[in-house]
Amino acid sequence: MADVTFIILTKNEEINIKDCLESIKGFAKRAVIIDSGSTDNTVEIAKEYEFVDIYQHPFENYARQFNWGIDNTDITTKWTFRLDADERMTPRLCKALEKIMDAHSDDDVNGVTMEAWLFFMGRKIKHGGSQKHKLMLFKTGIGRIEDRKMDEHTILSCGTSVYCKERFIHYDYKDMTFWINKMNWYATREMQDYYDYLEGKETNIRQRDKNIQATRQKKFGVYYKFPLFLRAWLLFIYCYVFQLGFLDGKEGFIYHWMYNYWYRVLVDAKILEQKKTNKPFIKTGDLK
Repeated sequence: MADVTFIILTKNEEINIKDCLESIKGFAKRAVIIDSGSTDNTVEIAKEYEFVDIYQHPFENYARQFNWGIDNTDITTKWTFRLDADERMTPRLCKALEKIMDAHSDDDVNGVTMEAWLFFMGRKIKHGGSQKHKLMLFKTGIGRIEDRKMDEHTILSCGTSVYCKERFIHYDYKDMTFWINKMNWYATREMQDYYDYLEGKETNIRQRDKNIQATRQKKFGVYYKFPLFLRAWLLFIYCYVFQLGFLDGKEGFIYHWMYNYWYRVLVDAKILEQKKTNKPFIKTGDLK
């Protein structure tokens, strides 16, 4: 058993939470669930696991919810892990992380980044570009999530991170209706993040973490320099054609069309709407 506490945020995750917790059972010394008012059986399922502690806290945004968990759940393990309810560990990943944690227990390597195997409509998406690297494991007290509306990353207060080549699994059993609603929710936050960038608020493009800096530079320094709506077409063509997204069949087409084209058009539509109306931003709140 590794000296690590997992923090998992939940809201109506009964369809995902059991597989998530099963994947870390025997590996995690402790798991902390921060629930924001589930009305299904999420909490009841989580209570079946002895290593899980459950807290209730109103949701404002992902970063603040997670950081509340860091500050208020008495984490005493050497390491802390950021895991979503629709993500799973694998036995190979657990073994790899145990070796990394042992090797870097007392040096300045304070975080571990990983990449996901994404499953969409039940199919593993193998092409169309890599999933973004995500700093998920960090030494307790050294990592926090930056307070942003969208694309929030885990930031280390000191030291460096290493990359683990073994991947975790991102597999959400919820249906397309939920996924589309989630994308609509994300698009509002993405629009607000874009206007924060234009106004110089909370952009944090220049980071000590070179991977985060490179990702932000591609987004704000390249992608958003192209005209509204045209950039969505270009991104879809790049991912689906040049990065071979078409090799993942019908599911691959739906994913890349919906995520790299439709979602990006939706963001641009909200950007245009905001430009025309200049209405005050509303609190996006939790996803129902």
